[in-house]
Amino acid sequence: MELRDLITTPLLLLLIYSVAYLVRPLITDDLTRRYFYPALTIRIFSALAIGFLYQFYYSGGDTFNYHSHGSRHIWEAFMDSPMLGWKLLTSNGEIISGAYKYTSKIVFFSDPASFFVVRLAAIFDLLTFSSYSATAVLFSVLSFCGAWLLFLTFYKQYPHRHKWIAIATLFIPSVVFWGSGLLKDTITLAAIGFLTYATHQLFIQRKFSIASVLLFLVSIWIIFSVKKYILMCFLPALLLWIYTRQLTMIRSLVLKILIVPVILFFLVGSGYYAVYLVGESDQRYSVDRIAVTAQITAYDIGFYSGKDAGSTYSIGELDGTFGNMIGKAPQAINVSLFRPYMWEIRNPLMALTATESILLLFFTLFVILKCRGKLIRTLNDPTILFCLIFSLTFAFAVGVSTFNFGTLARYKIPLLPFFLLALVLILDYSNNERNRPVLEATA
Repeated sequence: MELRDLITTPLLLLLIYSVAYLVRPLITDDLTRRYFYPALTIRIFSALAIGFLYQFYYSGGDTFNYHSHGSRHIWEAFMDSPMLGWKLLTSNGEIISGAYKYTSKIVFFSDPASFFVVRLAAIFDLLTFSSYSATAVLFSVLSFCGAWLLFLTFYKQYPHRHKWIAIATLFIPSVVFWGSGLLKDTITLAAIGFLTYATHQLFIQRKFSIASVLLFLVSIWIIFSVKKYILMCFLPALLLWIYTRQLTMIRSLVLKILIVPVILFFLVGSGYYAVYLVGESDQRYSVDRIAVTAQITAYDIGFYSGKDAGSTYSIGELDGTFGNMIGKAPQAINVSLFRPYMWEIRNPLMALTATESILLLFFTLFVILKCRGKLIRTLNDPTILFCLIFSLTFAFAVGVSTFNFGTLARYKIPLLPFFLLALVLILDYSNNERNRPVLEATA
């Protein structure tokens, strides 16, 4: 904590809440207004808490590497020479004449994905005089914006379930905590919210606007730049959502039967091509290398870089083959959604994660038992199918490639809102099956 933090952060908070006061009437109604300030405030608090956690519990870590050993040096370059600072801000890790004294201090300068976070933090630093806490607060505001748009996306479709949708999108503790600070996870989580909202506007509601198109494209670019593997899970699920939603608009049963094979063909083809395009720019994520990447990543995090955390897990041996990796799917999905179990707790943070996981397990079992006779029929709802496909494929992806509960707690946060949303909507579908056509007509 520096003097600049004590001066800049309170002024920034005053500005943020002043803007929030003016904006809230424009983006809320009588039902959603109650969630606005609590969702914003808890994210700001979490962003500051992340800083204290990394400083006093971990004694350093990614968030300080992004700022104190990253964006701070770009800000200093701007203060010395705006032209040099601009070159650093727009660089892609290449050698820049006269900038060695800055680039040599930037930990993630040669890592494009991490340097993306550094560059975004540097932009915020120009507004906050490189105050860590103030810059972290701006990250939390970005996170809130993405979460709020995600909330609105599902609220518009199921307004009668606004409380549960708010819990799923705005108030899951681990998502709020790990998705609000100066970290990669905050950026990708916000981008997922933006992308979901833009997709719903453009392809589900068919409301074309330049803003939605830009939001759609920028969101894809952000996720692609920071965490490609999220896009590999999310794009196929999005395409499935779009195609199946269009299919439900067809009233003729005969026409549906005739068009289903065509839709399946385009779904499989476009989904594969989307994954291929993501992997083409980075061989680690190419279709024929992804199993090896999962093996290397899992063993590195679990038994080397993350071994000192004392929270390693295993779901069996990975041999780098696709078949072996797919065979670990049940264990991987289980570990992402429902572990660590209570007897696996090794530190206070794991206790919080385990508590959340056991509550999610109980709610999942409740929904399965409550809807057991109608569970398959709920998959007729394209939105439920979208949420389930993304959350389960992503649970498999991070569960099979992490092998460390501490790291997994951060990596899995994108799936949690969608999995909880799926459970809530399954319950809603089951309870209101007779009224489903009416509900869908209002979406």
